[in-house]
Formats: sequence, C-alpha cells, structure tokens
Amino acid sequence: MDTVTPGASSDDLSSDTPAAAASRWTYAVSRRFQHLLDKSTPFVLHRWIAFAAIAFVYVVRVYFVQGFYIVSYALGIYILNLLIAFLSPQVDPEFHDLSDGPSLPTRGSDEFRPFVRRLPEFKFWYSMTKAFCIAFAVTFFRIFDVPVFWPILVFYWVLLFTLTMKKQIMHMVKHRYVPFSFGKRRYDVKAAASTESASLLPRD
Repeated sequence: MDTVTPGASSDDLSSDTPAAAASRWTYAVSRRFQHLLDKSTPFVLHRWIAFAAIAFVYVVRVYFVQGFYIVSYALGIYILNLLIAFLSPQVDPEFHDLSDGPSLPTRGSDEFRPFVRRLPEFKFWYSMTKAFCIAFAVTFFRIFDVPVFWPILVFYWVLLFTLTMKKQIMHMVKHRYVPFSFGKRRYDVKAAASTESASLLPRD
C-alpha cells in the first residue's frame, strides 16, 4: 500500500509529474532565450550580419534542392508586409486628426521629432530571422514542395513589390516624412547648454 509523507501537500506531489517538469524546463529555456535576445538588442550590425548568413543558407538550400518555390513565395510576401510596417509611421498622418497621438513634422520650422515606426527595427529583424528559420525547416518536408512554374511566382512578387513600394513612396511624399534618422536636424544638448551659459554671463 502506498504511503504518503506526513506534511506533504497535494501541490508538492503534483510538482513532480512529467508535465510539471516539462513546464519548468520550457519556462527556463524561454527565459534564457529572451535574456539572450535582450542582450543582442544594441548590436544592430552583428544581428543583421547573422540574419544575412541565415538568409544565405536558405537560398543555398533552395538552390540545391531545386524546389519549395511556394514556400519561398510565401516568405517573400511575408517579408514585404514586414518591410511596409517597418517603413510606415506608428500613427498614420491621414488619420492623425482622429487621434491624439504625436504628429510628424511637415515644415522645416517644426521641432525635430524622431520617426516612430509601426514595426521597430528589433522586431523587424527578429520576425525576418524567425521566418527564414521556419522556411528553412519546412524545406525538409516534401509535402510542402508543390510543383509550380517558378518564373510566374517571381513575376507576381516583383509586380506586387513594385506596386506596394510605389504606394508607400507616394505616401511619404504626400505627408513629407522620411523613415530614417540620418540627415535630419537633431537637438544638440551640449551646444544648447553652452549657449544658455553664455547668455547668463554678465556683459560689459
């Protein structure tokens, strides 16, 4: 007959089950993975070099297998959607009047406000990297290798990319914003502080 240790609760007994152990292991791995992602945030160049290596491996895999063109087409559509979100402002200027969010500067006299993306750079990189990893894993399952005339898919994707980017560029021109920070006026804190200090000095 089974014996129960005095003072042991049902929660202590259930914590030793395989499901509980697997849950603890999954939680620990998830926390470790998130910690590594957080540490990689400031290393922008290194992250994109790693992404380029993963994308190159996927391209080489598809080239030698000579298949999975549908998977590559779906990957291209997904990347295009990510790119549009990366280039778009968090608050659409066309609907700004309906909200109380910050607006984009449209005149040279406006104060500098950094471009706030709908999809931040880190999430853009992470989503693309994860998509390429998933697509690479899918290439090991022949069920996803649907026979198709791949030049048609390339033509469709190039056409969709051209039309989508044309619409995005027209949106940028219409609302006069650039989704990048280089070349923009910045508020120089040191220069402003020195100017303010000079203005406080007694004059003859």
